[in-house]
Amino acid sequence: MKHGMKRTAHPILPRVLAHIACVCGLSLAAMGQPGNDWVYLFSFFRGNGESGLYLAWSTNGLIWTELEPPGKSFLEPAVGGKLMRDPCLALGPDGIFHLVWTTSWGKPPVFGYARSRDLLTWSEQRAIPVMEHEPEVENVWAPELFYNTNKREWIVFWSSTVPGKFPETAGSGDKNHRIYCTTTTDFVKFSPSRLFYDGGFNVIDATLLAARNKFYLIVKDETRYPPKKNLRIAVGDSPEGPFGPASAPISTNTWVEGPSAIQIGSEYYIFFDHYVEPRYYGAVKSADLEHWQDISHQVSFPRGARHGTVLRVPRVVIERILKQTTSTSK
Repeated sequence: MKHGMKRTAHPILPRVLAHIACVCGLSLAAMGQPGNDWVYLFSFFRGNGESGLYLAWSTNGLIWTELEPPGKSFLEPAVGGKLMRDPCLALGPDGIFHLVWTTSWGKPPVFGYARSRDLLTWSEQRAIPVMEHEPEVENVWAPELFYNTNKREWIVFWSSTVPGKFPETAGSGDKNHRIYCTTTTDFVKFSPSRLFYDGGFNVIDATLLAARNKFYLIVKDETRYPPKKNLRIAVGDSPEGPFGPASAPISTNTWVEGPSAIQIGSEYYIFFDHYVEPRYYGAVKSADLEHWQDISHQVSFPRGARHGTVLRVPRVVIERILKQTTSTSK
C-alpha cells in the first residue's frame, strides 16, 4: 500500500482472499498475503438513481478514479420503484459482494438486493420487504450493511418514517425518521424489523464503523426546523446497539448526508455528500474519533457522484474489472 498506510489484519480476510483467488483463477501468492495489496472501492449513484450502480477506486482514499462499466452502469435498477439510490456495497467473509439500495422515494417499503462474485456479473435483483409490523410506513431509505462477526450474520439498517411515531419531533422536517434494522445470514430469511436507533431527533443515513473495540454509528441529523442537516456520532459496545447519546456535529458544513467511514492507516475517514450548491463530495478525518478535521479540499471523486460507500477490496478485483472492460471496449 502507498502513502504509509498501516497494514492491519482482519479476522475474515484470509477466507475472503482464498475465495476471490479461486473465482479469479489466481493463487494466494499472486494476490499477496492477507492485509497486503488492497485498495479502496467506492460505490455510488448519479442523478436520481435511474441509471444504477457506478464504481471508482483509489490507492489512498483521497484521489478516486472511475471504473468503466460494462454497460450504462455496473447494474441497472429493476425492482421496487426501479431506482438505485444510496448503493451500499460490502464484501462478505465468503468473498461475495453484497449490494443493497433505495428503490424509491416512497412505497413499496422494500430495499433492493443483489450479489456478485466479481462486480461484473450479478444475481437476479430482489426487492426485500421490511417494516411489515408498520403498515403505514412511508418509506425505506438508504439501507446499509454491516457484518457482525460475533454472530456471523449481516445487520441491514435503514431509515423510515412511521406516521404518529415519535410525536416530539413530528414538526422537525418533511418527514420524521428513525433507524430500523433486520438481520440475516443468507439474504433469504430475515428477522422481523425492529427499531435500531432513536437519538431523540429526526435521523437518516446511518452507517457503522468498528474501531477500538467499539461501534460508531454515524448519522445525519435530518432536523430542518431549525436547520441542522449535519453528521453526528453515537457509540455502542455492540453493532446491534444500544448506542449512547449523539455527539455534537462533526461536519463543519451543514446540508451533508450519506456518510461512509473507514480506517486508513492510523486515522479514520468519513466521506459525505454535500448535496446542495456548491455540490461536492467531501471528507473529514480523525486520529481519535473525537476531533475531526475537514479535508474536503484534499479529495477528488468522480463528477456527479452521490451518496456511496467506501470499502477495502483486494487489488485483483479492480485489475480484473480493468482487464475485462478494456478488452470489451476494443
